[in-house]
Amino acid sequence: MKKIFSRPSILPDRTNHYDEHGHKIGYSRTSLLGTYTNHYDEHGHKVGRRREGLFGTVHYDENGHRIGRSHESILGYQNHYDNHGHKVGYTRETLLGKKTKIR
Repeated sequence: MKKIFSRPSILPDRTNHYDEHGHKIGYSRTSLLGTYTNHYDEHGHKVGRRREGLFGTVHYDENGHRIGRSHESILGYQNHYDNHGHKVGYTRETLLGKKTKIR
C-alpha cells in the first residue's frame, strides 16, 4: 500500500502531499469558485480533480473522466473506491494532518 500524508500549506486553499519518506509528491488547490479541488504533481502539472457530491466525493483524472469516489465510514475514515466500487484505500485524520493509504 502507498502511504501519503497531507498537510495544509502556508498558502490559502492549498494542501501539500508527501510520500512515506517525507518527499513532496504534489499538492491540491481549491478552484476559484470552490466547486472543485484540483490536484497537481510535484512539478505543477494537473493530474486530476475532485468534486463534492450529494453522496460523497467524486474523483476525476486529468482528462475529466470519472475514476472513483470517496465517502465517510461509520468510524470517521474516508473510504476510497475505484470506478467499479472496489475499495482501494482510506484516509484518516492524525495529529499531524491527514494520512492516506492506497493500494
